[in-house]
Amino acid sequence: MFKHLLVPIADDDKLADTLKGIASLVKRDGAQVTLAFVSDPALPNMYSASRFGHVLSEDLHKKTCEEYAATVFAKAKPAFDGMTVHTCHVFSPKVYEGILDAAKQSNVDAIIMASHKRTGLKGALIGSDTQAVIVHATIPVVVL
Repeated sequence: MFKHLLVPIADDDKLADTLKGIASLVKRDGAQVTLAFVSDPALPNMYSASRFGHVLSEDLHKKTCEEYAATVFAKAKPAFDGMTVHTCHVFSPKVYEGILDAAKQSNVDAIIMASHKRTGLKGALIGSDTQAVIVHATIPVVVL
């Protein structure tokens, strides 16, 4: 069916369960997998009683994000045991745009992702990255 799938991941308590389902589908079809992680490029706000107390440079922020993404990739890779897994770490202020950028960079033919299923007021106000990916993607999106 699909030859190369992008799997966006986040470091949350649902990661292992989500990846088990995705891995079983991917293994069955023999597709390649690229895991994608999106980091916010904006420096976090830091407050201190002294203006010299906390300093975070853009380079240090980028390095820290890259190290964190590497730990998330390391947690996710075991779900795809026996398969070659590629990774793509992107910086974007909007998660859905980062996912779409990763899909473009990785030259995948589909995106497979889980929905966090926000409902009610929270879902209406925050919106859904999954929904935004579906609306803006030019390739198929499979949602679990």
